[in-house]
Amino acid sequence: MPAISQHHHRRRRTYRLLAAAAGLATVGALAAALPGVANADEDGYAGKQSSRYQDVQLLSFNDFHGNLEPPTSSSGRLTEIQPDGSVKTIEGVGGVEYLAGSLRTAREGHPYSITAAAGDLIGASPLMSALFHDEPTIEAMNALDLDVTGVGNHEFDEGATELKRMQNGGCHPKDGCYEEGRTFEGAQFPYLAANVVDEKTGKPMLDPTYVWEKNGVKIGFIGVTLEGTPGIVTAEGVKGLKFLDETATINKYARELQKRGVKSIVALIHEGGAPASDAYNYDCGAGGSGISGPIVDIAKGVTAKVDALVTGHTHAAYACTVPDPEGNPRTVTSAASFGRLYTDTTLTYDRRSGDIVRTSVTSANHVVVRQNPASDMTALIAHYKAMSAPVENRPIGWIASELAQPKAPDDSTLGNVIADAQLAYAKSVDPSADVALMNPGGVRANLVYASSPAGEGDGVVTYGEAFRVQPFANTVNLVDLTGAQLLTVLQQQVSGANAAAPKILQPSGLTYTLDLTKTGADRIVTDSVRVAGAPLDPAAVYRVAANSFLAGGGDGFTELAAGTNRFVGQDDLLAFETYLKANSSAVNPLQAPATDRVNVIK
Repeated sequence: MPAISQHHHRRRRTYRLLAAAAGLATVGALAAALPGVANADEDGYAGKQSSRYQDVQLLSFNDFHGNLEPPTSSSGRLTEIQPDGSVKTIEGVGGVEYLAGSLRTAREGHPYSITAAAGDLIGASPLMSALFHDEPTIEAMNALDLDVTGVGNHEFDEGATELKRMQNGGCHPKDGCYEEGRTFEGAQFPYLAANVVDEKTGKPMLDPTYVWEKNGVKIGFIGVTLEGTPGIVTAEGVKGLKFLDETATINKYARELQKRGVKSIVALIHEGGAPASDAYNYDCGAGGSGISGPIVDIAKGVTAKVDALVTGHTHAAYACTVPDPEGNPRTVTSAASFGRLYTDTTLTYDRRSGDIVRTSVTSANHVVVRQNPASDMTALIAHYKAMSAPVENRPIGWIASELAQPKAPDDSTLGNVIADAQLAYAKSVDPSADVALMNPGGVRANLVYASSPAGEGDGVVTYGEAFRVQPFANTVNLVDLTGAQLLTVLQQQVSGANAAAPKILQPSGLTYTLDLTKTGADRIVTDSVRVAGAPLDPAAVYRVAANSFLAGGGDGFTELAAGTNRFVGQDDLLAFETYLKANSSAVNPLQAPATDRVNVIK
């Protein structure tokens, strides 16, 4: 169906819904009752901007993470529920060329169209973007006509000053400008950070709200990130900032927008949920019964003044309805990650009241298939690929098979290799080092065996591939912990902040049993813990290596932050590279280690 016909179809459906809500038999009766739609035919299409009701298209996405090139492996897949109930895997989706093309096609026939995002556009990015401090991604977002975004936790990876540079432009303070005669211009769209305030002044570090306006139609946006951002970002990245409650902040600015005469409001929330199915087209069920996680309580607490919630952070795909505090249904959406999906939401704006007709809101996720690439994005990718290629394609090691990311509750081949690499580095600077621990969220991709399009060959690990695995530029730090403290660290994997969603550390030099038939800290079988094969001594002091994020107490591991005799070491990716070079060759590639360090009882 052509795009303009789809638009007319949606408008006809809107008027039918309005008629039904008013208890009227036909759209004609609605037109008689409401002069603003007097031009509507029996099928409901008014076709004039002057009509009372105006459909506004809201296109949204989240968690792009600098994926300019099409993501590979599992990062480039989706699952889809078929009409017969079976589930199909869709291979080869995403990439900014195709995201831009899809959005431009979706906008056709929609004169009132807004494109918004819910954070983590940058950070944890592939090398092509990260090598240039994510300037290429901001340029791409400008070119695809992003109107507004909220901040996510990864926008703070390089700190508040760098985030403001992303907004306002200018050359990097250390690396300068990357091309002679060319200065980074910054984002042409506003970054919203309503709940991120300066500790001293209490004022938001960036704009809290934005109002999109066209021909008298006003849609307000409020952007927030998860209150727990300081627990998942380095301490330096959030220095001097305070992160406020998401719900209270949204409610505050919703009131302010209404005082300014803006009654149609969308919240961009970098916090999300977990649908019962991974399929992008899963039906969440009545009242959002098929989705769980932090966003559910947030959605139920956000004032009914807000008409739709665009969310992110969990990289999940959903288009749900969750009741607002007044018990009315309200759409809550998320478009997975890496530009694999976009969400198309129709908001019907009532020109008379200035509000959204909630009963007419429709929303669905759409797959970004790799067809009809946007030529300007292809050129942008080619430009930065040429600039990054000498670094990206440099071989640094060899592997005998693909190494997999951590997947709770088990240790993983790749997680164990990274932990081994950090322990090897730790021993090189301090022979007394005993243990290394790697947080699972810091391992961002599988280390693939198959050759990349650059043609380096199967099993060859390039710098670019290693960077995708560890893109955060953390350092490998060392701390002293007593045996009792080390046991507490292990218990924090499954208790406290991690009780609901355990974070199983990837260990080197340490083994233990995890008993999932128990609850909380009792899941760690105390007398099973071994360091270098010997039982853990609660009174002994152990030298523990961890990346700077984890050593600073990130991901809820506060006991690591209490460690003493702290040492800040070299870049974690350099430690990984050094380990690969020392332990692999073309004729003797690195074998996948056994995954037997965490003995799981289920």
